[in-house]
Amino acid sequence: MKLRELLSGVSVLACTADMEMEISGVSYDSRSVRPGDLFVAMTGFAVDGHKFIAAAQEKGAAAALCQKEPGGTLPYVRTEDSRRALAIVGANWFGHPAKEMTMVAVTGTCGKTTTTYLLKAILEQAAGAKVGLIGTNQNMIGDAALPTDRTTPESFEVQKLFREMADAGCTHVVMETSSHALYLDRVYGVHYDVGVFTNLTQDHLDFHKTMESYCDAKAILFRNCSVGVVNADDPWTPRLLKDAACRVMTYAERAEADLRAEHIALSADGIAFDAVTETERVPVRVHIPGGFMVYNTLDVLGAALALGIPLKDSAAVLAGVPHVQGRVEVIPTPGKDYTILIDYAHTPDSMVNVLRTVKEFAKGRTVAVFGCGGDRDRTKRPLMGKAAADWSDFAVVTTDNPRTEQPEAIIEEILPGFAGSATPYQVVVDRVEAIHWAMDHAQKEDVIVLCGKGHETYQEINHKKYHMDEREIVADYLKSGH
Repeated sequence: MKLRELLSGVSVLACTADMEMEISGVSYDSRSVRPGDLFVAMTGFAVDGHKFIAAAQEKGAAAALCQKEPGGTLPYVRTEDSRRALAIVGANWFGHPAKEMTMVAVTGTCGKTTTTYLLKAILEQAAGAKVGLIGTNQNMIGDAALPTDRTTPESFEVQKLFREMADAGCTHVVMETSSHALYLDRVYGVHYDVGVFTNLTQDHLDFHKTMESYCDAKAILFRNCSVGVVNADDPWTPRLLKDAACRVMTYAERAEADLRAEHIALSADGIAFDAVTETERVPVRVHIPGGFMVYNTLDVLGAALALGIPLKDSAAVLAGVPHVQGRVEVIPTPGKDYTILIDYAHTPDSMVNVLRTVKEFAKGRTVAVFGCGGDRDRTKRPLMGKAAADWSDFAVVTTDNPRTEQPEAIIEEILPGFAGSATPYQVVVDRVEAIHWAMDHAQKEDVIVLCGKGHETYQEINHKKYHMDEREIVADYLKSGH
């Protein structure tokens, strides 16, 4: 592709490159540059890509796209924002695949994964769609699963995924869209047919610093979609919609809304309620327990309505949808008189949600096994401790992806959350040993909740990932006779 075509839509402030030159590839990592590539130098939070322009030139880069004067001899194009430019370049390189499909984005602190999976099921079964999914658990093209490292990939990889999905015949894309992705322009230039907002509770303040900034990052989605399906019960929704450019559909349990849940019934094997609009009332049942699932179901029903799928058709699909992996998922414990659940809960609010759900049906104690991630929002650590103190009967405090921090130091910042509480707890630093300890000390009809990992099958220490599947840990320990 000619450089001029590749840069269509990119603001050019200065240029020493021949716009008619042929570009054979695009890279923003100097280590992966191939001869003939356009190297995009972005200013990062840890590393400035402009420092690697010379390295990219040595590997055969044809030109650089940058936002600082690069120096050196490599031909360049300077633009105002190279991160946004990469998103535009990606769309141009892959032929604007998002325009070929119906696009749905889901943002919020909790519930994104469940929402995307349920909506994917409705689109496939009620509308006959082939759906591409981008999310925390995995990326999917129809039924084919692809691995993923983060909720929303970098913009060039996003466009590559869109192209693979479109070429595979996908008619719809449903994707989790994190605040980082929105703020860092990983989905810049993508227009969504429907944007969904689940909720906003404390998370990622290591990055966003304040809840207001966190909300404002998510609000970007609603300036780039046709219909916004939003939680009218969430106190952050008015700020979220302040500059929205979309038609808004609201859902709620308590507030007045376009779609409401009434006659809610919760049980150990799921939820039931009436979904009510101005013109109809449809009974809904989902076989995933927890009061929070009412919201996760309402937002799915609202998104489906916005896409033209009747409530009754969506309800029929939801009644047959199985559990989402890593969300209140039962781990088999044959021959034991206790239960083990695994859940992705890794924020104070999600901890409260899952532990409250368990207490609704647990006949014995609710035992929380949890930790906090390293190199992330430190202010939520005592709040996680308080969530466990308030909503469990016993807690095992342990490690959860310490990254470059010392696990013991993280735990010390969790423990103040237990101050003034009568809830007993045990500190077991090694996470595998913590799970074993909880199993060894389980009482009859206890429910042990392994919080924080969910679908993840690794432990991250010093930025290295080590295989650690909690399902395997439990199974192997039981096989060893414990």
